Amino acid sequence: MTDLANQTRAATSQEAAVQSTANGPEIAESTMAGAAIGPVGHPAVVVVDEGMREGLQIEDAEITVEAKVRLLNAMGRSGLKRIVAGSFVSPKWTPQMAKIDELIDSFTPVDGVIYTALALNAKGVERRAERIPPLSLDSALPATLVHLCDVFVRRNTNRSQAEEIASWPGIIEVAVNAGATEAQIGVNAAWGSNWIGDISHEERMDKLQWQMDLWTEAGVPVTKVFIGDPMGWHIPPQVEEDLADILHRWPSIRTFHLHLHNTRGMAPISAYSAIRQLDHRHTLVLDASIGGMGGCPYCGNGRAAGLFPTEDLIYLLEEMGFDTGVDLAALIDTVALAEEVVGHRLFGHVSKAGGRPRGDELYPMDLPFIETLDQAQHFRTGPSAYEGALSPWKEPIKSPVRPE
Repeated sequence: MTDLANQTRAATSQEAAVQSTANGPEIAESTMAGAAIGPVGHPAVVVVDEGMREGLQIEDAEITVEAKVRLLNAMGRSGLKRIVAGSFVSPKWTPQMAKIDELIDSFTPVDGVIYTALALNAKGVERRAERIPPLSLDSALPATLVHLCDVFVRRNTNRSQAEEIASWPGIIEVAVNAGATEAQIGVNAAWGSNWIGDISHEERMDKLQWQMDLWTEAGVPVTKVFIGDPMGWHIPPQVEEDLADILHRWPSIRTFHLHLHNTRGMAPISAYSAIRQLDHRHTLVLDASIGGMGGCPYCGNGRAAGLFPTEDLIYLLEEMGFDTGVDLAALIDTVALAEEVVGHRLFGHVSKAGGRPRGDELYPMDLPFIETLDQAQHFRTGPSAYEGALSPWKEPIKSPVRPE
């Protein structure tokens, strides 16, 4: 951790210890529905699956609506609490989303699951509104946002950074007139860019401070921050430093939303660092994607810019003691379905090896050699996965710690 992150974490731990002594153990109370609640002192964690949007937008545009419906239905049945079902955008530039209306009209919503969709302009907002429900706006806060790379935002949304900033007063005026009592600030392309290079901590804080000042002047408290990284430039120490500084500067912020692409393998580590940096007073929103599928056609990395695989994140949270409410086995089966739908292997780990086997799930001690990914699926599909594999054991293998 950075010095500031260490100092903030230490101060937070001391405060939490005092509160725990006075009031009993401090368990997080989430600011959002569908959160996973973990051990004492940890933040509530909200997992948002972006596979149907972020994932499929970089896959074959010829995937049928029927296949997408099967996948979306399976995701809902797995116990995931928040699913981004797609985006209402121009089919000219994102043909993978051309039939989003038909998809939303055809799938079977699961009670208790929050389904949302992205809309980038007035027409998309109108189309989305026609499908609420089953979609939800999820009580979204009024929000200001700026991309820290002017090149990326032009490539991605055909707007300039200056235009984004110029939109802030209008957004705030509308929010005030609507009686908003809370707001969100945010930066995207936050840690660096394939087009302009590194972006400093000071730049991130300056742009957030600018937004914070405008909302404060309007009399609307800021309670949520969004930090996005579509090009995967983040590393854990930077995430820790940013969160520590936000905690220090703006204690009104209780909800932290991180959109971390896994382009360079850092998303799981940075997400874990964020969990460790925050405490029971906070809610951490983490975007993930089944199988880790995803990527952005505008960032120069294609499918290499995936997200934290949802099944790996759920596994991590469960092993840390969080109650996610997700059936990991069902989610792994859903990843297998996703691979069938997209026609290639995806990028998660737990879907290939399973979770830690315990009890009746422990492997047979006479298990033959397991060498291929297909054979490794025996945890899910049974002995047929390794039929014909080499097995040199001449005598049964036994262990005193595992009587059978």
